[in-house]
Amino acid sequence: MNLHRRLHTLAAIASLGALAFSPPGHAQITPPVKAVASFSILGDLVRQVGGERVEVDTLVGPGADAHVFQPAPSHARKVGQAQVVFANGLGFEGWMQRLLETAGFKGKPVVVSEGIKPLRAEGDKHHHSGKNPARSEHHHGDTDPHAWQAVPNVITYIGNISKGLCAADAAGCDLYRKNAAAYTTQLQALDAEIKAAWAVVPPAQRKLITSHDAFGYYAKAYGVMFLAAQGVSTDSEASAKGVAQLVRQIKKEQIKALFVESVADPRLIEQIGRETGIKPAGALYSDALTDASGPASTYLAMMRANTQAMTRAVQGK
Repeated sequence: MNLHRRLHTLAAIASLGALAFSPPGHAQITPPVKAVASFSILGDLVRQVGGERVEVDTLVGPGADAHVFQPAPSHARKVGQAQVVFANGLGFEGWMQRLLETAGFKGKPVVVSEGIKPLRAEGDKHHHSGKNPARSEHHHGDTDPHAWQAVPNVITYIGNISKGLCAADAAGCDLYRKNAAAYTTQLQALDAEIKAAWAVVPPAQRKLITSHDAFGYYAKAYGVMFLAAQGVSTDSEASAKGVAQLVRQIKKEQIKALFVESVADPRLIEQIGRETGIKPAGALYSDALTDASGPASTYLAMMRANTQAMTRAVQGK
């Protein structure tokens, strides 16, 4: 072997040795996919599908109310830097289109409720049964956007999230599909768990009062009747006449379960409690998760916490 070839061979070996013994931090790592989710519940669902491959920013964080959200320049920056944006749809994020335009986002947001048959949010109707006299005008049009309150709908959400991530990151598609399938199995078990929890409660007892009308899909899926002091948006107001009619209905039907919601002003429910003699049974989580230390830090935890609180309250426990 001549000198030139020998030097070339030694250089190649040295190069390989340097790669073999280079620190782990110097290895080439694929940067995470940047995703934005409109609110905390959806953010959790995107994380379940994306895993560590996806970095998720949530616009409306834990404990915050998307109905009254006002985007700031920092939110526009997040959206502008995102590779994929996820929205609930069904009129929930009335501010989303303007935010996308302000941020200069060139893509189309993934609407996770696509394929779900929406419930109507008529001004004088209750979602499940009976009249809801205290409801007033709301800000979601004729559609109830709270589809995540029925677990089968969230299975549809997960499928749409998986497709959206695959479109943004084809290389990770197998992982997203695997994660989606595993999480769907958990959701199916949760759905069966909720049905079993309500099965022991006589239908006549399945009546509750909540702050705003966020549980129409839950009502339809699990055979529960909800009466709400407000419409489907926390930004709507209950009329004095409507509240008076609701108080009469509570007394007539002997409804015993009264709940505030984590994102709603508790004063109206407290007033109804005073007028009916019913002590509020605690809080329900309708439109937002808690932080990591709370009882509803994930979608699965939220649905379990709500179901346990409701079934205990209607049975007087």
